[in-house]
Amino acid sequence: MHAPSIAQTRPADFDQWLAAHAGAEPVVLDVREPWEVQTASVTPAGFRLVTVPMNSVPARLAELDRTTPVACLCHHGARSQRVAAFLAQNGFDDVVNIAGGIDAWSRERDGTVPRY
Repeated sequence: MHAPSIAQTRPADFDQWLAAHAGAEPVVLDVREPWEVQTASVTPAGFRLVTVPMNSVPARLAELDRTTPVACLCHHGARSQRVAAFLAQNGFDDVVNIAGGIDAWSRERDGTVPRY
């Protein structure tokens, strides 16, 4: 079985993704390690922020709602891409990867987010 192709959204285009899910309170799933989240994090605005380190996602899958749109976030986009594919394989229909991760978020969307 091959991994499903995962849609990508750039931080610069994130408002369009949010607008497409108005009324659904989408989730940004930050899959970075706790020290990374402490170093730099996004501010929830129009979405709910959920932080689950990548290696804990399988064990904590029940905490996520399969009917809620999810945008996965990590440092540069590789871990979140893997988590997005895992979610899609586990019945999540509306999953995107935030391409470029929090590093791109800082460059394209919110310059107050520290880069590391």
